[in-house]
Amino acid sequence: MIEKARNFAIKAHSGQKRKSSDEDYVHHPIRVADQLQEAGFAEAVVCAGYLHDVVEDTDVTMEEIEASFGEEVAEIVAAHTEDKQKTWQERKQHTIDVVLEAPLPVKALIVADKLDNLRSIKEGLDKHGQELWNDFNAGHEKQKWYYQSIAEVMDKNTTTTPPFFETYRTLVYQTF
Repeated sequence: MIEKARNFAIKAHSGQKRKSSDEDYVHHPIRVADQLQEAGFAEAVVCAGYLHDVVEDTDVTMEEIEASFGEEVAEIVAAHTEDKQKTWQERKQHTIDVVLEAPLPVKALIVADKLDNLRSIKEGLDKHGQELWNDFNAGHEKQKWYYQSIAEVMDKNTTTTPPFFETYRTLVYQTF
């Protein structure tokens, strides 16, 4: 099922590029899924890593995810998917609330996603400097609030966390 999810993501994100980059977008969900697999998460979580942006960023529906990958994968993807009809602030606050209360598989998916995003931001800052923030809908201060808020709540309400949570925390403070 993991290979099926990988191929599904490659097809769904075909032609898309990362923000401020000419990198094919699909490399992002591949890195997220790889991070989850390296940390020893179950097949459903790894599949959700590949699929975490397809509903938000393509014409794929949650129903298609459930039909192709089952209810568990669909639930993890749904917990991560933002409602684009809400404001940036509302969407990000919702994600912070989800990370605070969600079970570890959902937290891990969100943190793995944000860790990869942070790595891209750090690379962009090293390459372009503070001008990078002009490419974001919300600038430096709001991004700082968001990423730091995730760091503050990610290990609450859980007894164990994977090592990449600490990598995330370190990178947040290096970046902001």
